[in-house]
Amino acid sequence: MNDFTKDMANALFNQDKINDLFRQKLQQAVNDLLESELTAFLGYNPYERDGWNTGNSRNGAYYRKVDTQFGQIEIKVPRDRNVEFHQHTMPDYKRHTDVLEQTVIKLYSKGVTTREIADLIEKMYGGYYSPAMVSNISKEMIPKVEAYHQRHLSDKFFCVYLDATYIPLKRVTYEREAVYIAIGIKPNGHKEVIDYCIAPTENIEIWSEMLKGFKSRGLEQVELFLSDGVVGMKEAICQSYPKAHFQRCLVHVMRNISAKMRVDDRKKHWMNSSRFILSQTKKWLYRCCMNSIKTGKKPTKT
Repeated sequence: MNDFTKDMANALFNQDKINDLFRQKLQQAVNDLLESELTAFLGYNPYERDGWNTGNSRNGAYYRKVDTQFGQIEIKVPRDRNVEFHQHTMPDYKRHTDVLEQTVIKLYSKGVTTREIADLIEKMYGGYYSPAMVSNISKEMIPKVEAYHQRHLSDKFFCVYLDATYIPLKRVTYEREAVYIAIGIKPNGHKEVIDYCIAPTENIEIWSEMLKGFKSRGLEQVELFLSDGVVGMKEAICQSYPKAHFQRCLVHVMRNISAKMRVDDRKKHWMNSSRFILSQTKKWLYRCCMNSIKTGKKPTKT
């Protein structure tokens, strides 16, 4: 999970790394599905006593290479000793797949139920997976998720971004819930997703608990926190990291300013503001500031 969080943060800024991230996670997901499929077929996990004297057991694996839109992946196809197991995750002899990768990514990104996942797999593989089997597969990811949330953190980050976004999740009904995410930049410039959590709404109490959690897991020093204008954020940061600086996220500031401008002026404002953020010299910065001021002098909404 550590590699995943680091790659995900880097991928936000580099298209090539996005493809590499999906390729790696697709390969991992396919191999996890294959192993879970054999476990469901045999009826027991590796090294469990339930497998003794059953007449069949695991018998190694063979490797295949498959081309995907994100690059070539290597899959490890497990075997049983009686040669009775026929996996359905990856069709035999097929060297390229589009449907599988789209499905795996969708399963990772959507909060769907085991019944819905089973229905989706049924359309692909003719009803091979039952909801119970899908549930067993998903349960195998729980220890990895828990390990990620409990892992030890680096003791120092130069900058930490805090933000929440709303996505649709299904529990009893579909509702939009807040995903809290913290992305840190280390002194060497390396980016890492520190942690995330899901809650019905965004509120400062959850941010406070996350910040306290960072402290207890080893993160001792942060130079700068960046966040939107959620009420109480600066105070919550000071409680856990009193020496850290705080700055409003420029994107949120730009949105707030844009909301008070005439619709016809908003595009020009965003262009000027983008140049302002990317300015590398004082002369260019001054020029961008003056352009923004000129745009802002036009009548605004009250």
